Amino acid sequence: MDKRPPRLPSSKRPDIHGDSAVLTPPSAASPEEPDEQHTGDVPQGYLRLVDDIDDDAAGPDAAEEPGDGSLGRAWRAQQAERRAERITKFWGIFEGGNPYTNYWLVLGATIALAAFGLTMVLSSTSVDGGGQPFTTATRQAVWAGIGVIGMLFMTVIPTRWMGWIGWAAMIIASVLLALVAFSPWGYTGGGSTNWLRIGPVQGQPSEVAKLALVLWGAAVLARKGKLVNQFTHWMMPFVAPGALSVLVLVLAGGDLGTSLVIILIAAALLFTAGIGMRWFALAGLFASGAVALLMWITPYRMMRVYAWLGMNCDHPTEPCYQTEQGLFALASGGFWGVGLGQSRQKWDYIPEVHNDFIFTIIGEELGLLGTVTVLGLFAVLVVGIFRVANGITGDTYHARFVKLVCIGIIAWIVGQAFINIAMVTGLIPVVGVPLPFISYGGSALTVALIAVGVILNFARRQRIEARTPKRRNRKRRKRSTLTPPATSAPS
Repeated sequence: MDKRPPRLPSSKRPDIHGDSAVLTPPSAASPEEPDEQHTGDVPQGYLRLVDDIDDDAAGPDAAEEPGDGSLGRAWRAQQAERRAERITKFWGIFEGGNPYTNYWLVLGATIALAAFGLTMVLSSTSVDGGGQPFTTATRQAVWAGIGVIGMLFMTVIPTRWMGWIGWAAMIIASVLLALVAFSPWGYTGGGSTNWLRIGPVQGQPSEVAKLALVLWGAAVLARKGKLVNQFTHWMMPFVAPGALSVLVLVLAGGDLGTSLVIILIAAALLFTAGIGMRWFALAGLFASGAVALLMWITPYRMMRVYAWLGMNCDHPTEPCYQTEQGLFALASGGFWGVGLGQSRQKWDYIPEVHNDFIFTIIGEELGLLGTVTVLGLFAVLVVGIFRVANGITGDTYHARFVKLVCIGIIAWIVGQAFINIAMVTGLIPVVGVPLPFISYGGSALTVALIAVGVILNFARRQRIEARTPKRRNRKRRKRSTLTPPATSAPS
């Protein structure tokens, strides 16, 4: 076998003119004919070296780039435009949707949260020392049934009744709050008097006051229209005497947590109505000072603040015990949890575990996956309510009323859930606010379901309007009833 290296064709190298050259393949048209572009003695069929291509032959893409940075600025502007388009598409998920989807989003998320809450109440109270593990869960289920009936009732009633229902609910709630604060029927528990007990029936009128404030406040502010921008029109009668009277009556019973929710609802309604931001800054400073003063003058509240700061955990009453045990429950759950019904901290380690600290049992038994599921259901509910609010167009009384009610209920549910979760995770001191739809409490669950029924009423009306074709408003000439109809002349 011949192992000699192959011989290369000998040829002169062409002179290269310019700074660079380009290797080009031979012409495929006629290999036998000599190419006029070949230079020197370069054989036919081999790559040849050519000078730089002229700018005119290269086209516009080969033009020299400007050195002022305009191309970079154009590229950044194009990227910013693409990001804006992606954000707009993503935000369209929250603003878009059709009335049919919005209705089922709100209803499905509500039923899922209520069923999840009943399950966790049963799990957290199944170790009751009284030997009746199903008593508390059964009572909660009865209240849930009443709430579902109220939700269905609010779904089918005419929408124009909502404003009058708000006025009636505001009067009833004020009377019940006054009975709680200034009558012997008020029941004290957990350091505050916020229950009304008449015979075997016991409930929290403050929960009714939340829904009443949303409906009544929305009706008042929507009736004001553009005049709401003036100080006297949004101050009276919504803030004073409306929201302030409810707030004072709740504070008279010593319920600071519900007072914070009332403030959130009032602030959300005023913000949606279009109040100037300077008033929110002044109100925020005043509210912060008032809350700090209430904590300072109340011994058991200051003890909770010290416990949150870790300053008196060695106190004989063990103020840090409940928070520490709740954090232990969340930490021991991990990602998957120890299993439904297998919690160890619910065996009298966490006081009132089925009320304010039920989120810790969710984290222990169902892990991080369970807690994220709860947060996801709240997010779906909020998106559905926001879509219902965004589906109303125009500047009529009805449109303003629907938007105010939707934003008020969002502030109520989301604000209360945030306060509860922040409390059990140690972000804020213990204030005693239940987790909506999940914590034990018949009046809280019933009123929350009725509030969702109001949203479903708006969504149902949007479904009916979307399904009914719009009739053409033909202008017909009005004819007097005294004028006889025209008769055709005989032919």
